[in-house]
Formats: sequence, structure tokens, C-alpha cells
Amino acid sequence: MIKQVDFSRYSSIKIGPVCQIKVIEEIGDYDNYTIIGKANNLLVSNNPPNFAILGSNFDYIKQEENRLYIGCATSTGKVLSYCRKNNIANLEFLAKLPGTMGGVVKMNAGLKVWEIFNHIEKIKTKDGYIKKEEVEYSYRDTKIDTIVYEVVLNTQSGFSKERLKEFNKMRDNQPQKPSAGSCFKNPKNDFAGRLIEEVGLKGFKKGDMSFSKEHANFLINEGAGTFEDAIFLINLAKQKVKEKFDINLEEEIVIY
Repeated sequence: MIKQVDFSRYSSIKIGPVCQIKVIEEIGDYDNYTIIGKANNLLVSNNPPNFAILGSNFDYIKQEENRLYIGCATSTGKVLSYCRKNNIANLEFLAKLPGTMGGVVKMNAGLKVWEIFNHIEKIKTKDGYIKKEEVEYSYRDTKIDTIVYEVVLNTQSGFSKERLKEFNKMRDNQPQKPSAGSCFKNPKNDFAGRLIEEVGLKGFKKGDMSFSKEHANFLINEGAGTFEDAIFLINLAKQKVKEKFDINLEEEIVIY
């Protein structure tokens, strides 16, 4: 099945062309395709690769004893609701974290020290189940170069409304305008937002793109932002931070 997607509406940063996207409904070999999920951390050019998304066959949550088996097309909101309803702890950080579980796994997404790989037991690819210990992962990054169809999480009881409130508050402090989330990964023992602010780029604009006045590490679209202006700002920040601090900023945003 093929689906037409307009990235200027579909992606969270509201930039990109109209593309024909394959909808995958069964496990198989799709090496010629790049999975995009809900496109919440993507910046798409006018010359993208072949994209695909997982279909409704991979939108499910199954609970067996102290494990959750979650299809990677399942939204983070659905998982959070399930955890609240079934008194499952430790996944409260999914609050207001947009996207699907496939994207969350691929990016090792989270909030500060809370991240999904803390709770993963194994993932399912076309080659079957792979234990967490066999996956190379780090802060906001994994070395998974194949499609993940399912994630298996270890669970504990005790959903925390207090922690949920804390995570919601943290997310509410982030800019609400269209963006792809954090633009850069935080360097070790530092913060990308602080570095961008120190080199004078907080609030700096190019066309309709800017580094947010609220949080300098958010590259936001003020309305009619373009891919070219976004890339200009990303490269400018990397250059200035390197010159002043000798630190190489690494993108958290994924560019195609």
C-alpha cells in the first residue's frame, strides 16, 4: 500500500515535499526504505530517500506478566494511557513526547536521564528478537540499521502521578511552535542550549527559521520556514560553538 504524505503538514517542523510512502503491514526485507514514524524529529529535503511507515498491524500493546509487548506503530500517548490505566511505573516520561514507539526506540528517546533503553528487554527485527545487550546504544542514539517491529519492555507496578506532573511541566517549558524537538544532542557535561546562547544565537533568525528565544536548542519554524534556512542555522551553530568552545555539536534532529 502507498500513502501520499505532505511533509510541510505531516512533520513536526512543518517543512518538506509531498512524497509517496510505503505502508508496511508485515515483517520482511525493506532495505531500500527508510522508516519515518510520525516524523517528529525529521528535517526533510526536496530530494529524500524512499520512505516507509509501519501500518496498523504494528499498533498494539500486549501484557504478559511483567512484560509489555508493543508494536512499533503504537503512539507514545497510547502507551502512556495504558500504563496509567494498568498502574505501570517508569514510563511516565512519555508524557507529551510525540511519535511512535519505533521512533522512541531508534532515538533512545526520553527526557534528561530518563530514556527508553532503561526499560527495554529486547526488540524484534526481521531477524527475530534481539536482546538489549546486543544493541549498541547511547544518549539519544542507537546503532540499529534495520526496522524495529516490536519492543519488549520490563515493567513494574506503581504509576506515579507526581512524576507525570513533573514531566508535563518540563515539556510545557519547551517551545510550542513547530520544531523537530531538540536540534542538537547535549555534549558530555554541558548543554547544547547553553552553548548556542553563549555564541549569541538564541533568538537568531534566518528567514522564518530561528533558534527559539525560550530554549536556544529548539530550531523553530515561525511560519514559512525552509529546509535551506534550517540547514544554514544548524551549520552556523556548529561553526560558532566549535570556534568558541572547541566542541563539535552533533545533531539530534535527523536530516534527509
